[in-house]
Amino acid sequence: MQVSSRQLNSVLEKQIFSVFYQTLSDLRTPEEIKTVLTDLLTETELTALAKRLAIATFLEKGRSYENIRDTLKVSSATIASVAEQIGNPGFQMALERIRAEEWAGQWAGRITGIFRKVSSNTS
Repeated sequence: MQVSSRQLNSVLEKQIFSVFYQTLSDLRTPEEIKTVLTDLLTETELTALAKRLAIATFLEKGRSYENIRDTLKVSSATIASVAEQIGNPGFQMALERIRAEEWAGQWAGRITGIFRKVSSNTS
């Protein structure tokens, strides 16, 4: 789908985006988000968004362009585009949530391991 070059009424455009953002923010689970986004976006659009976030994550972890290009099957130009935008607030919010989720997962694994050791020692 292409975006029309004809200008949309600015009030209507503001309302359309407001409804769009509110709809996304009202979704509660990853399953709901997946259902909505897979219906709203083409497979190509969805893949492009997911890859852009993955590129940002890999860049933040210090991976090389070559590694990212080979792993995600993206161009160096796409990686450079994400690299230019990675400092923007939206990317930073997304990356912060990814870091928090990774941190929580690491600690959950450690805590589970501690409880396994404690319960095996008391058995």
